[in-house]
Amino acid sequence: MKAAVIGKDGRTSAIVDSLERTGRLETPIVNLSSGKLGATTESREEAKAKLRENARKFRPDFVVIGPEEPLVEGFVNLLRDEFGIPCVGPTKELAWLEASKSYTRQLLEKHGIGGNPRFRVFTDTTGIESYLDALGHFVIKPDGLTGGKGVKVSDVHLFSLKEATDYCRELFRAGQRSILVEEKLDGEEFSLQSFSDGVDVKHMPIVQDHKRVGVGDTGPNTGGMGSYSCNDGSLPFLTSADVQMARSINADVVRALQLETGESYKGILYGGFIATADGIKLIEYNVRFGDPEALNVLSLLQTDFVDVCQGIINGTLGTIHMAFASRATVCKYLVPEQYPDNPVTNVEVDLSRLPAESQNLKIFEAAVDERDGKKFLTGSRAIAVVGISDELDEAERIAEEAAKSVTGPVYHRPDIGSRELINSKVDHMRRVRSRSSLSSALSP
Repeated sequence: MKAAVIGKDGRTSAIVDSLERTGRLETPIVNLSSGKLGATTESREEAKAKLRENARKFRPDFVVIGPEEPLVEGFVNLLRDEFGIPCVGPTKELAWLEASKSYTRQLLEKHGIGGNPRFRVFTDTTGIESYLDALGHFVIKPDGLTGGKGVKVSDVHLFSLKEATDYCRELFRAGQRSILVEEKLDGEEFSLQSFSDGVDVKHMPIVQDHKRVGVGDTGPNTGGMGSYSCNDGSLPFLTSADVQMARSINADVVRALQLETGESYKGILYGGFIATADGIKLIEYNVRFGDPEALNVLSLLQTDFVDVCQGIINGTLGTIHMAFASRATVCKYLVPEQYPDNPVTNVEVDLSRLPAESQNLKIFEAAVDERDGKKFLTGSRAIAVVGISDELDEAERIAEEAAKSVTGPVYHRPDIGSRELINSKVDHMRRVRSRSSLSSALSP
């Protein structure tokens, strides 16, 4: 069979690796995309023209789509309707789950699905100041794809009611059609990714991502500096009830989408959750693998990935036994210096000292170009290394040694996956839960 992918990032590299590992496909795996989708109408049309050209040329049996932009732009619809090529990824209509944060909140509310925080959707500034004041602690989210930017939090980015209302006005003046205002949640975040064929849902190991650029989760947000998973498929600060709740929400959302749209959700459903004193809450949904979370889970996948893809496409996922190795993983991204605000570009990075890949180490290239056998930074997350071991401490050591072997104007977070950082998460969650217990004890 022929398989193809769309995307150019570490996540897509991990997808390609998983496809090639099966030994059942023509290699190399073709990439149908011409790169990351741009922001203008012209660039979108150019990307679609390139997609049509490549689809005619290569005629793959199926396509796996990595990033969100092609899904939101309807690449699944185009390949299906014009070429009869099935995809692992939802249609444009179903991708609205990620494209509109307010759609997701209202979907959960309408279908009685748990996990919603208090929220309101605003299409103008009427009543917005009084709602912000009533919440006290809040999050303001532009409604749409923001690439992890645009979301502002009280006491972190906004320090007064005036600053918050001014920011909302700024968003509307910039052309934002709607804004989501939510209560600010205290707890620990985690990612649960699930395969779905529209009826059956198969869950992957839970991962914790670190988006802040600096050690100790400080500094501006990024696309993700790294992530870790544990050998039991859960995380040290989660209970079994937390895990079950997150899984139930993912499964309920797949069913709700079928009822709402009449379409089967075929692809990866990625829930960004937070464990709080009041249980599991949903932060947002993504309609594709996370990056870096995909690198953790796909490195552990033991089931043939082609079987998984075919099960998703054919609606037979329920017949497939999904197996992941009971091992821990730590992913660390090497990023250009001054990332994310003003990253260096077009500078060589030397990978010659990287250890060879093995069952304990995976290496995924992302935002790098190769010229004359040399690698050059292109401005975003460049190289990801994933340490894999029976124990988390050893997985972290493997990843750290690999990351330190790369030379050039790059940076990585040495604390991701470290015992100190994870213990701080456990301690934080213990304090959150103890406050809840104390509040319950004091209630009349």
